[in-house]
This record gives sequence, structure tokens and C-alpha cells, in this order.
Amino acid sequence: MRDMTERVLVIGAGMAGLWTAMALAGPDREITVLDRDPPPPEGGAEAAFGDWQRRGVGHIRHSHAFLARLRTLVRDEHPQLLADLQAAGCRELGFEGGLTARHRETYKPEPIDADLAVLTSRRTTLELAMRRYAEQLPGVTIRGETFVKALILAPGVPPTVKGVMLEDGTELEADVVVDAAGRNTPAFEQLTAAGAVIPETIEPCGVIYFTRHYRLLPGQAEPERSRFTATGDLGYLKFGVFPADNGCFSITLCVPDVEEELRKAIVDPETFDAICRELPGLAPWIAPDRAEPITKVFGMGQLESRWRDYAPDGRPAVLRLFAVGDGVVRTNPLYGRGCSFAAVSAHLLRDALNVSADPAQRLIDYRAALERELRPYYDVMNNLDRGAIRRARAALLPPRPPSRRARLARSFMEDGVAIAMREDVVLLRAFMRGFHMLEHPQAWLKRPSNLARIAKVWARGKAKNAHLYPPRGGPDRKEMLAAVGVDPAADAARLQSLSS
Repeated sequence: MRDMTERVLVIGAGMAGLWTAMALAGPDREITVLDRDPPPPEGGAEAAFGDWQRRGVGHIRHSHAFLARLRTLVRDEHPQLLADLQAAGCRELGFEGGLTARHRETYKPEPIDADLAVLTSRRTTLELAMRRYAEQLPGVTIRGETFVKALILAPGVPPTVKGVMLEDGTELEADVVVDAAGRNTPAFEQLTAAGAVIPETIEPCGVIYFTRHYRLLPGQAEPERSRFTATGDLGYLKFGVFPADNGCFSITLCVPDVEEELRKAIVDPETFDAICRELPGLAPWIAPDRAEPITKVFGMGQLESRWRDYAPDGRPAVLRLFAVGDGVVRTNPLYGRGCSFAAVSAHLLRDALNVSADPAQRLIDYRAALERELRPYYDVMNNLDRGAIRRARAALLPPRPPSRRARLARSFMEDGVAIAMREDVVLLRAFMRGFHMLEHPQAWLKRPSNLARIAKVWARGKAKNAHLYPPRGGPDRKEMLAAVGVDPAADAARLQSLSS
């Protein structure tokens, strides 16, 4: 147990930094958050979205939906923040809202359904409310426009972090330093240059993101739900609508890396909207009598999944420094887990700091908790990305007949699992528990009772299940590219030349 106030420096005031401040706040800690960017402007959500300059958060104006795991942390640990978010216009979308007509025929609410809600808002709205909430917590100070130049290291094996040096030469000492500076944190390179051995695994996500924001016109409402979903995967294109706060929403189009011609064209706002109009689930959202665009098209590339191990084989690589968020685990934004990973890791760090005062044991405990709580989701996401990359490349090359095993596996997922979930609310609920990080992501598919439910639907065959299949969410690749003026053969020719 500590008998004095512990000084904590947090580098970065994005999602990871704010969650760290909220998790660690208390009478026995003095927490200073160092933010390279200026503080938010005066005013509310609109001022934050329009004027808040966030160079340190490159994806601040991309689409966001905050998973149930994050929402339950807000609800259970920070109820006042939840009230603040609601007052700022953030919305909660519950489990029942995602049910199909077939689900509703037999749906009976269960207590877990209350935990399967998501928060939706613009990222700036969420961060604005979080920042103002965090600043009011005991012992928390946020310093804007404060750039950290380097860690202050005491030599040794492993090196010990004593504090940080600011850009103007000021040195700040601390008992604990939290690196929440994001994916481009310079701390990793400084530590490795000092001899710290921090293994990392890196894999490409294989996609590029494009987002545009819109606002409903006065008196207009969001489109009613139809048989065409507002999210989908066409292979050459993934798409989704993200309802947000105060009459706003965003649309994200996600394109495989290999689709060079499409991703070069999609940054043009007219092409972006033209693609949306070709998708039946999106077209009603951007109808000119319903909504108007309020931003350009934002792109986000160079996406990688990454895991850094600061205590390989249980041996700390550094003392008194803890990485939270993208600086330790980074994932494909497609799955919407980055913010939840940051929130969970901040609370895991709190638990490790509370249990022991020994710097080495703290890092060992924190690392073990990350492996236990986050690694299963990380591994599943990487497997999904590898499969998507293979399929995107294969779509541009001459077709090869799949093996019998591959056909069977695909049929099980597409004609068994996916269709059973559209009919059986018990299966949908079980899947959502894993998707939203409320249990192991693959636990539901290992339960015999769930497998039996899936097998029953799969065994009926496609003909008897025809009414459960959703309509295709949009045109095929050739039709879409021709509709928006992109040569559908250019990327195939390029890929074939590289493969030969």
C-alpha cells in the first residue's frame, strides 16, 4: 500500500489518455495529462467538431461507435459522465433495435440485453464530454499545448523512466509515466535505442478508410429501417452508416488496399456520394431532401495491427512506464474496438497499480491482464483480416475452384451461422456478447447448444431458408466501378503483372 501521493504523468489526451486519467483518479494520486494539442474551444459539440485542432488524433473525424464494453464501463464506473454524454447529444442504441422481424416474433427480453447497448456520437463530442468530466476529478490536471520531447531515463537493465522532458527543456519528474501518445509515440523508439527489448508483431489490415459527415435537414428524420441494411460487405467494398449526435451522421467506405483505382477515386466527394447512391441501404440517408454533407472526405491509410510486449517472458523491458492504447495494442478500426481497448487497458493498469507498489511486478501484472483480456480479440481480428486480404486479391485474379473443405467451411458460416443468427435471437445475443467484448469472442461458437441450433438451420438447406437471406447490399464490383467511372480491369491487370 502507498503511504504518500503518487505522481503520474500521462502523455497524450486522446481516448487512452483520458481513460487513464479517469481510471487512476483519486485522492492518493496526482495526475497530470500532457496534451500536445490546444484545449477544446469554448462552446459545445458543434464548436468542437468544427474548430478543435487535434493533430495528435488523426482519426478524430472518422466514424465511431463505442462498443457495449466501453459503455458498461462508463455506466458502472462513471455514471455522471454517461449523463454528460447524453446531455451533449450522444445516443444509446439498444440490442432490441437490431432485431429482424423474424427475431421479434419470439423475442423475450433478458437482463443481459441492457448491457448490449452502444454509444454513438461524433468522436469530438465524446472526447469533449470526457475531457470536461476528467478535468473535474480529484487530482487531475490537463495541460494543453505541452509537447513531450523525450522520456527521462535512469540507466540500468532494465532502464527506469523518471519523468519526461518537454520541448522547451522543462523536466517533469513522476513516479509513474503512462504512454498514451498513440500509434506514433516516440517513446518506443527511444526505449529500444536505450537497449530495452520490446518485441512487437505487426500485420497489415489490408484496407483504407474513407469517411464523410452529413447533417439531417430541418424537420427530417433518419430513414426507417428497411430490408436493405445500412452496413455491408461486398468484398471490394465495406460500408456503414454511423448515427451520431445532434442530427449528424457519418458514412464510412472501406476499400481493400489492392483496389488502387477505386481508392484513388473515392476521395472525391462527388464519387463518394455516387457510390453511396448505388447502395440501397445508404441512398436514403443522403437523399438531397433529407440530408446535406458537412465535410470533405477524410481518408485513413497505413493501417496495421500491432502488439508490443513490454514484459517478454515475464521480464520487464522498462520500469515505471506503462503503454496504454495504440502504443501497446493497435487494431483494424473496422471492428470498432480501439476505444474499448484503450478504456479496458486503462482500468487494467489501475488494478495493477493498486495491487503492488513494486514497479516490476506492476508491469508483469499489467502485461498478464492485457494478454488475458485483449489478446483473444486481437487474434480473432488478425485472422479475419488475413482472410479478407486473401479474398480481395483473389477477386482480381483468374478464379480458382475452392477445395471441398473450403466450400464446406464457407457454407457453414454463410448458410449456417449467418442465417441462423437472423432467425434465432438466442444466437444473436450470444454472438453480440463476444463481439462487444463481454466474453471471449469465440466462446459462443464452442457451446454445444449453440452449435445444435446452427446445425438445425443449416440442415434445412438454402431453399427452405430463402426467406432469411438478406438482399444483396449493392452491385457487383464491375457494375459499381463502371457506374462511378473507374476502370474495373486496371487493378486486375496490375496485380496479374505483379504475380507473374
